[in-house]
Amino acid sequence: QVQLVESGGGLVQAGGSLRLSCAASGRTFSTYAVGWFRQAPGKEREFVGHISWSGGNTVYADSVKGRFTISRDNAKNTVYLQMNTLKPEDTAVYYCAARSIAYRGPITTTTGYEYWGQGTQVTVSS
Repeated sequence: QVQLVESGGGLVQAGGSLRLSCAASGRTFSTYAVGWFRQAPGKEREFVGHISWSGGNTVYADSVKGRFTISRDNAKNTVYLQMNTLKPEDTAVYYCAARSIAYRGPITTTTGYEYWGQGTQVTVSS
């Protein structure tokens, strides 16, 4: 079992930056890949990015490529989402999710993850 807690959300002006954190419980977190998703009001939850268990591989949605960066510190059981050049359309609740090595499913969909955090609100004003 892995429990995930997101933090770092808030209100920021367009063009600004935020760094979200996803803190995990469990001694084996270093063996879990992590994804970030977001959900705006009235919309489906969408893929933002993914980082492998080792941190050696990352994948991003086209909408955030070049602006967002995912990293992890396995010693701290934490994954980060650095968001730069934020736009009003980035406004959403951001979720982190985790999957074990053995878990199968598309990493760009919600079905590709076993565990979810409760989300943190990010609001970008124009």
